[in-house]
Amino acid sequence: MTIKGHVWKYGDNVDTDAIIPARYLNVSSTKDLAAHCMEDIDPAFAASVKKGDIIVAGENFGCGSSREHAPIAIKGAGISCVIASSYARIFYRNAINIGLPILESAQAVREAKKGHELEVQIEAGTIRNLTTGKTYRTAAYPKFMLAIINAGGLVGYTKARIEERRRG
Repeated sequence: MTIKGHVWKYGDNVDTDAIIPARYLNVSSTKDLAAHCMEDIDPAFAASVKKGDIIVAGENFGCGSSREHAPIAIKGAGISCVIASSYARIFYRNAINIGLPILESAQAVREAKKGHELEVQIEAGTIRNLTTGKTYRTAAYPKFMLAIINAGGLVGYTKARIEERRRG
């Protein structure tokens, strides 16, 4: 899986309430959640983000509550992946569960700027900054996690496995 997109850059400790403010947690559609993604820290985000863009952030991205709304809002907004220095553990798992690729690379985060274009090779564990020409390594996903992401999340993965067993 190759991902190419432009950077939206954020700092450390971006919590789930910054990703999707609590006042919108009564909203259930992905489209409605996406319309309010990052609105309190970046009011221009939802209206300006392009399908395939990439969020780049510092330490502890997705800290706060365990709400799945945060990665759903990000994915619904068109973000193709998130690259951060580190993640809150529950956000990491929620992102994988809904099929949102997330990678850790402190060096890529330090050197990326808003608007840079990145190319991410998920299977190879590489991040290439097409604007600067630099390449960064990150841990590649284990096969089972990659299969979950490729299936669009845990629900799609489970349905595919059930279907395989029926056929096989």
